[in-house]
Order: sequence, then structure tokens, then C-alpha cells
Amino acid sequence: EANRAMGAYGADWLLKKVGVDRPLRVLTHCNTGALATAGWGTALGVIRELHARGLVEVVYADETRPLLQGSRLTAWELVQEGIPHYVQADGAAAGTILRGEVDAAVVGADRIAANGDTANKVGTVGIALACADAGIPFLVAAPTTTVDLTTARGADIHIELRGEDEVLEWSGVRTAPAESRGHNPAFDVTPGRLVTGLVTERGVLEISAGELPAHHLR
Repeated sequence: EANRAMGAYGADWLLKKVGVDRPLRVLTHCNTGALATAGWGTALGVIRELHARGLVEVVYADETRPLLQGSRLTAWELVQEGIPHYVQADGAAAGTILRGEVDAAVVGADRIAANGDTANKVGTVGIALACADAGIPFLVAAPTTTVDLTTARGADIHIELRGEDEVLEWSGVRTAPAESRGHNPAFDVTPGRLVTGLVTERGVLEISAGELPAHHLR
């Protein structure tokens, strides 16, 4: 199936790109496994494939505020698979990467523009920036159906603003002052220049090297 192919292509590419003779330390964000895809998974499918080969040392799973898809869903799936992992605050991700504790980041995508700009769960672009600074691969895993060739660039993607209470409350209890407003974008856009690779069921495009969806996925 498409998810399985994506997992195999992504795992092969990551191992080649990272180029180390040991299991990998991988960071992921939000939930991209069976609970989200009803299959093997996209980004988590790549991680599952690496684990099946005995090539995962540890996964850093961002908690993914404000709805905690990482700590509630991704961590649960990792437990079911027996994959070693840490759950960490979203704000810890960049530091974990820049301290050299991560070999690669693998994330999913909600929508991909023709130029390779990628919309995903809010917090993704910060991970991509940290990966670029650290010189490690940032891999986006998504089926070709996620690519919208009618959308030229990420700036054309509408970013949903979710309810303010999600960031002003915790478990139904107000944590911010009554006078505070909440800014709660559901997604952000990562520029294609920061996307080292895009893996689909067809293979891997190296977006930052100029292999754009507009040229290869028609």
C-alpha cells in the first residue's frame, strides 16, 4: 500500500542522508501514524520501517500543543510498537536538535504547494529552521494527494485560526488573565528551501535541491 512504500523509501533515503553506521535518533511532530492515516502512517510510517530494521535508537515526540496529539496519540502508538521514545515540550525541539541529539526530523503534511512549501501542524517551521542550522535532514512524508499543484506557493495556503480557549485554558480551567486574547493558528508553512526531502508513495524529491513537485508530480 502507499503508506508502506512511503515508509520504505523514506527509511532508505534517511539512512543514506544521515550516513552513520548505527540506529538513528529521530524527531517527529504531531501525529502521523495509524490513528491519523488508517494505515501504516506517513512520517510515523518511516519511523516504523526504521524500527522494523532495528535502526531506531530513540524518537523525540513533540507533545504538540495545544491539543497534545504528540503526547496523547503518537506516544501511544510508539508504546504499542515498542519504540524507545521521549515526549518533549514543543519548545524543547530546537534545542534538542542544536545540541546534536537528533540525526533527522520526519514530519507529515496537510498540504504541499507546487514549489514545495509545506503546511503542517503549527511548530513545524521552527523544527525545519533548527534542522537547517544543524545541517541535518528535514524529511516531509505525505501521499501525492497532499500535493496541490494549483497552489503555487505556501503564502497562498489559508491558515486556520482555531478557538482562543485552546491556548487560554488548561483542562477547562482559565490559565491566562481574563483580559488576554488567544492567538491559535492550527498550521504553519515551511518554505521549500528548508525541506531536505519530500517522500511520497512514488519516492523522494529533494526539494531544497530544486526537485519541485510542480516538475515531478504531474
